[in-house]
Amino acid sequence: MKKYILPTVIVVAVMLGFLIGNARSNKANAQRVIINGEQIYTVPDSKVEQLLNLMQNQYVDALNMDSITDEVMADFIKRLDPHSSYIPKEDLELVNSALSGSFSGIGVQFTIQNDTIHIVAVISGGPSEGVGVLAGDKIVSVNDSNFTGKGVNNERVMHTLRGEKGTEVTIGVVRAGCADTLHFTITRGDIPVKSVDAAFIINKNIGFIRVNKFGETTYNEFISALAELRQKGATSYIVDLRENSGGYMDQAIKMANEFLSNNDLIVYSQGRAYPKYEARANGRGRFQNVPIVVLIDDFSASASEIFSGAIQDNDRGTIIGRRSFGKGLVQQQMPFADGSAVRLTVARYYTPSGRCIQRPYELGKQEDYEKDMLNRFEHGEFFNQDSIHFTDTTRYYTKKGRVVLGGGGIMPDIFVGRDTSLNTPYYNKVVNLAFTYQFAYQYVDQHRKTLSQYKDWQSLEQYLIKQDVLKEFISFCEKKDVAPHWDQINKSRPLLTRLIHAYIVRDVLGDEGFFPLFERDDEITKRAVIELSK
Repeated sequence: MKKYILPTVIVVAVMLGFLIGNARSNKANAQRVIINGEQIYTVPDSKVEQLLNLMQNQYVDALNMDSITDEVMADFIKRLDPHSSYIPKEDLELVNSALSGSFSGIGVQFTIQNDTIHIVAVISGGPSEGVGVLAGDKIVSVNDSNFTGKGVNNERVMHTLRGEKGTEVTIGVVRAGCADTLHFTITRGDIPVKSVDAAFIINKNIGFIRVNKFGETTYNEFISALAELRQKGATSYIVDLRENSGGYMDQAIKMANEFLSNNDLIVYSQGRAYPKYEARANGRGRFQNVPIVVLIDDFSASASEIFSGAIQDNDRGTIIGRRSFGKGLVQQQMPFADGSAVRLTVARYYTPSGRCIQRPYELGKQEDYEKDMLNRFEHGEFFNQDSIHFTDTTRYYTKKGRVVLGGGGIMPDIFVGRDTSLNTPYYNKVVNLAFTYQFAYQYVDQHRKTLSQYKDWQSLEQYLIKQDVLKEFISFCEKKDVAPHWDQINKSRPLLTRLIHAYIVRDVLGDEGFFPLFERDDEITKRAVIELSK
């Protein structure tokens, strides 16, 4: 099966004529030319090709035609649907690596604070661990050149530290307790890209699995997590797809197949030049009879919506959360000879009941489309189910005859709005400024030896409660010119404490510690536990 990437694109004949060459051009539209008495046919260049040739050969100054061509390509794509994209050669590897099973790099997780790279974690078994790089180190140079300052951003760091397997890079790090800069020469190696953030027993016999994307290894990771949780006693499962923006369609189909009966329709796709394709369950799924709840939110998209729609339309489980994003365009990546590529939408996805997953859009009006989520927020759709507006009034029916709603995205069976009852201006400010995240890293950096003694999140949380970490956080914010407002702090105390503790636990124990603590008090997760405990 081909791996189609979600979302996006419509074929525009003019664009294909100028960029790819129209295979249908023949004598009917060719020009007849007589050369040395011999009649031949030539295919005329498009106006765009003619213009580019004139610019390259006749313009008064020398031009960077590669750069101009990239800009023209990008502008053409912008006139299509909102999810089509042109990917320049220099960006293609980075874009593809997000969904691949691995990439080559040095094997660290990092954050950028005060224009400096701070290593949050060193990936176990990776190249950096092998040479002695530690969590808490600060990278200040790369290949003997300074690597700090305003120009340091996530994209530049990834471009610099990633590279071909087997190549070397030398980093200089500042380490607490060491007077001199330490230098490490690291041979880049394969770094796994994880799709399953965490899998754990959340309550009695309920297993919880969080999936962050649908990449090359997602199904294998997912089925391993299911099996591991079953060994630990899980008899029902929560699959968390919140903030999962999608990925490869075949991975979502394989995951859904594990829960569905033979011949159940999972998804179908159709396009103007794309024959209808149906994906159906093969009846060999190992979890066809276990209770399942799927969590979605406003940013669950594409492959997440395929999986959720299949579970919902086949009446196989319960969908809980908020209406999903509504991104259901089949995108196929098409390469060009220069190493660049276009991701072109060739079809739309439909759930088993016939609902189109893609929310409405107008060609070329990307700004309006991008404002749609803001409009949803301002209209109250994130908070109140009655505020949700559906453009499609057609009645769709599940396998058992339940009515489900269309108009883009997946509407959950049980709606749980955002809870802002404990939010205050102080809380919003320190969270938006990322002070909770920054403080957690600094706190771990200063107490790493003590914190590393705790091997599970429960004991680490109890230690943090005794330390009154929130008091230190307030002082940290005050030094950054955010004055304490005690009435607001006291109101938001549960939220602040939960977030700070969870970030500290993540910096010490990773996601396997973070998610059990963070999800324990999450309203959507608690509603899922109630549903599976009935």
